[in-house]
Amino acid sequence: MENLDQRYLVQQNKIADGDTKPPVFAKVMRGKDGKFEGVSFIKNKDKATVMTVAEAQEAIDWSQAKKPNAKEYSTRIICLGQ
Repeated sequence: MENLDQRYLVQQNKIADGDTKPPVFAKVMRGKDGKFEGVSFIKNKDKATVMTVAEAQEAIDWSQAKKPNAKEYSTRIICLGQ
């Protein structure tokens, strides 16, 4: 059985805010079959989705393609302990 390295979060900061406001974190939405459906960004880090690097990159790619104001945000993958 493969051991998946699930210890990453996707963090997003609004570029215009600088460091004045706290970041938001990705919560991945999945269908009943487990298929990726999208991402919403929430303030609560504890409720954010912990994922592999590949899943985190998929979340970033989706948000940059589907969210109309994505260019206003700095989105990155962080390790769970950061």
